[in-house]
Amino acid sequence: MADFALCHDSLDGLSVGDALGAQFFVPGTTFEDLFDGTAPAGSWPWTDDTEMACTLVAQLRRAGGIDQDRLARAFAERCEPYRGYGAGAVVILRRIREGEPWREVTRDAFGGQGSMGNGAAMRVAPLGALHAGDSRTAALEAMRSAEVTHAHAEAILGAVAVAVAAAEAGWARLVRNRPAPAELLDAVLAYLVEGRVHDGIRRARRLLRASVAEAAYELGNGSQVLAEDTVPFALWVAATRLDDYPAAIRACIEAGGDVDTTAAMAGGIVAAHTGRSGIPPAWLEQREPLAAWAFSD
Repeated sequence: MADFALCHDSLDGLSVGDALGAQFFVPGTTFEDLFDGTAPAGSWPWTDDTEMACTLVAQLRRAGGIDQDRLARAFAERCEPYRGYGAGAVVILRRIREGEPWREVTRDAFGGQGSMGNGAAMRVAPLGALHAGDSRTAALEAMRSAEVTHAHAEAILGAVAVAVAAAEAGWARLVRNRPAPAELLDAVLAYLVEGRVHDGIRRARRLLRASVAEAAYELGNGSQVLAEDTVPFALWVAATRLDDYPAAIRACIEAGGDVDTTAAMAGGIVAAHTGRSGIPPAWLEQREPLAAWAFSD
């Protein structure tokens, strides 16, 4: 049964992680300040991670599931390039907005191989949380949501991994039974076929006692903006810090790289487990307000 309360909690976690992480691309903002208990001053604008997640949540509320044609149009129409979209995503969404079939556009991307990027995974945690307790549906719907912008199998599997992790985290909250880190990653691996994302998560399982620096070195920190070098680290963070939202976000920031995106992924999974109450109130207040249209039926 769909649980929009968990979905919205996950969206809060995703968007706060995204907005706070993005502050660390601003000169003068240091990890040491955050570690000392302070946070960047002022309002924190969110990026394309949150904009696409809001669009996805809005479509789930209105359609009850993934209507790929409607979702593709919504992504294209809502796209505000200044939010930090990558050049490839801007081209894909512009072509869809101009009326080209999304299936052709996504297959054409990157020389015909389709995007291997982390964009499908960065936005999908709320969908997974919506299906807490039904990881199979979370996986299938994540695939459908990914396909409208990403034709490459690794990008699609990255989205599946994040969605299943969020579904498992949300279910653990409902039944009040926190899974061990290895159990969470095993649950995700059960829905993945062999490939680079699968291999990365399997390596993450062997690094559960590692430091943040070691995990980022071995798994990647999103600096390549690919699913394979972003999703395994984000899941490592979520699995090892599932009941501590601030610690999860600090770990993503400490690792560097594509900080807003790793923090969005990990934040969306962890908040499905902790709920909104696990997010520091000051962080919620400083995050730019979410788009009202994401919550209208």
